[in-house]
Amino acid sequence: MPLLPREQRLIKMPLNNERPSVGDDQISDTELSERCDSVTSSSDYECSRQSFTSDSSSKLNSPASSPPQVVTFDELMAATGNFSNLTLAHEIVVNDNFRIDEIDLPPNSLERRVKEVVHKAFWDCLESELKEDPPEYEHAMKLLEEIKEILLSFLSTGANRLRNQICEVLDIDLLRQQAEHDTVDIRGLAGYVITIMGKLCAPVRDEDVKKLKATTDIVPLFREIFHVLDLMKMDMINFTIQNLRPHLQHHSVEYERETFQQILDTLPSGLDHTTEWIKESVDEVSASVPSAPSSSPGAECHSNSIPSPTSVLNNGFLKLLHWDYEKKVIPETLMTDETRFRELQQRLDQLKTVAAVLVITYNMLNSAIEGLPEFANRLKKTVAILLDGMHSQVFNLEEALKSIGIQICSEVNKSLLDRGCSVLSTETQGSLIGQLCSIPQEDNPIRNLINDRIQLYLKKFLSISSSSKCAPPVPGGLSAIQSELELIGAQYASVVNFNKQVYGPFYAGILRKLLFTEAPRETAPTGTNSL
Repeated sequence: MPLLPREQRLIKMPLNNERPSVGDDQISDTELSERCDSVTSSSDYECSRQSFTSDSSSKLNSPASSPPQVVTFDELMAATGNFSNLTLAHEIVVNDNFRIDEIDLPPNSLERRVKEVVHKAFWDCLESELKEDPPEYEHAMKLLEEIKEILLSFLSTGANRLRNQICEVLDIDLLRQQAEHDTVDIRGLAGYVITIMGKLCAPVRDEDVKKLKATTDIVPLFREIFHVLDLMKMDMINFTIQNLRPHLQHHSVEYERETFQQILDTLPSGLDHTTEWIKESVDEVSASVPSAPSSSPGAECHSNSIPSPTSVLNNGFLKLLHWDYEKKVIPETLMTDETRFRELQQRLDQLKTVAAVLVITYNMLNSAIEGLPEFANRLKKTVAILLDGMHSQVFNLEEALKSIGIQICSEVNKSLLDRGCSVLSTETQGSLIGQLCSIPQEDNPIRNLINDRIQLYLKKFLSISSSSKCAPPVPGGLSAIQSELELIGAQYASVVNFNKQVYGPFYAGILRKLLFTEAPRETAPTGTNSL
């Protein structure tokens, strides 16, 4: 929805509290891969392509080995600030739902109690001052001065008339003189502030402003004025984010890469965990690559035994779907997407369990459920609902699977009776429930088979072009979860492809050192020319 100015409104504010809209620039989860191609040209990969086989030094290469350097407190704070900016910019770009909301502190938290005590002390002091004879306006003047600054911050550069009016009415020096002679009209000033707030706020705040006009007591009125002003500041911030998003999407790759380089300039060890992650992947891929015999005796076969950088990186990204995020530190280049990788991992785990339940059920009860075309969809939805929250610490997966087995048996028996058939035997029901309860076991063959096929499927997703709209074919046995698997695959590939565009040059420097340090450069495989 476009943002349109309303009568007497001097700045453009969001029209409602819905998710900001950016028109054609707005992206969905499944469209993120298309944006990855549009925001950055193919030249973004040139640095990484050249760096595999080039000896020239570059700031974007991984830091050279050197003695540990002492990082000062100021440098550490600067790096922290850069990472905060990087995280914020990245979240704005990849998350259309990102917005700043009012912080709701836990009811019994220390921070909330301290905040309530401090605020109550302030408002009690204001109330006591205004009840004095004659009234004391020191705290009231401070409030009006802060309100004036907030109102002026909402104005656009061209709103000179209202700016001058606010400065004239809320002239703090003049108001202090009036306060000394007890002639200041606090209620009248509050009414003026509410009127200006009504002109400047977004329509979603109109009801809040209307409630202010109905408040009679001056101290509660000022308290509510500040509450509404805080909400208006949130609206302004989210409005700014909405306008900033298209610009960030257009320059996101360059900005994130440059900001991360600034962090590395301050913290030379800023790629240690990334290097370790890639090295683990190199070792895994190298172990799976067979060494071809050399055609000439005594000749080295580096080119046959060196895995391609693409396969190493893709294997590394696949490892993130099995990563122990509670015990292992995530690579530095992936910290901005840690939440997304965690969510994808949890959704995949749940989907694997759903698929395993479907496979076991159909293998054991195929004849009993034959001719029930909607049974698979109903079962999939039921299982997904019962497995919701399966990653919480209090969730008992085995009990949930037992309940699923009992429900499946009950529904199948009801269907058999309706068709005039005999119900499932006690042995069959017990065997079904037992096999379902064994799904979480690490050596469960069905779960492991499904996991291997999903891994292969996601690996193919990383191999196709990010501009391709066609998903790879779903492996056999997973057709029941095809739509969910394709959605997860598209989202996963989008996050990975964007990460490669941003951090490709850094990965290139690490891979060149790990793969080609000892290999002759002329024998480097052609796979090193791209990520």
